[in-house]
Amino acid sequence: MKALKLSVLSLFAIAALANTKLPAVEKNEPVQKCGINNTAFKAGEKVGFIVYYTAAKLINVSAGAGSFTTTLEKLNGRSVYHVVGEGYTLPSYEWAYKARDTYETFMDAESLLPLKFVRNVNEGGYKKYQNVNFNRSANTAISSEGVFKIPACAHDVVSAVFYARNINFNGLKVNDRIPFNVFLDNEVHSMYVRYLGKEVISTKYGKFNTIKFKPLTIKGTIFEGGEQMTVWVTDDANHVPIRIESPIIVGKVRIDMTSFENLRNPMTALIKKN
Repeated sequence: MKALKLSVLSLFAIAALANTKLPAVEKNEPVQKCGINNTAFKAGEKVGFIVYYTAAKLINVSAGAGSFTTTLEKLNGRSVYHVVGEGYTLPSYEWAYKARDTYETFMDAESLLPLKFVRNVNEGGYKKYQNVNFNRSANTAISSEGVFKIPACAHDVVSAVFYARNINFNGLKVNDRIPFNVFLDNEVHSMYVRYLGKEVISTKYGKFNTIKFKPLTIKGTIFEGGEQMTVWVTDDANHVPIRIESPIIVGKVRIDMTSFENLRNPMTALIKKN
């Protein structure tokens, strides 16, 4: 099972980053403006999710769970949204792979650009802690490994999700590609998301009107790379991630939203709750 490497939260963040990667675009042209008005989330919001794993004779095994919680705080005198993402394997799955990950971003409350990013990973004996500070005036990211030049609008994997939730999707056409840059593991990754239109999907929580995407993912321990991941977010003002599906090196993973509270806007995308 070592090949599975089911990092619950990194999977959700990079995947959610799928629907998360939409630094504004209209008519296939990238927008240079970095900041964006926040109309999609507020302090106090919490979204829960569960991870299902499928391989061989295992069908939709509940493998992990987690949540994203948002608070409003101060960082070096600036108002920031502090988003904490926590993910872990469920006790029933720990025999195969045990993981507990925490990802944090501190986003400027006005621009939603990250000022600080923390990753604390503990996966099957592998541990990694990373603390990144962003110098927006110098366009650099500073970690314990050095100082790295970054594009002006670069995000971390979590801030990208919350930035993208504020995108106006009405200007997009099917197959439009939205480019973005993410700083992760001391590297800048140039990626994009392909808009696929709108779709009604059903989950154990209920039936939703959604917006659908395919992000370009990087080949690595979990993902095979390319446009194989699919992401659905609510087709309302919240743009909450509802489902993420992706083949991985061994099998397939599906992440479903299981709970939400303190949303900024009414959940009008919910057609029927189960």
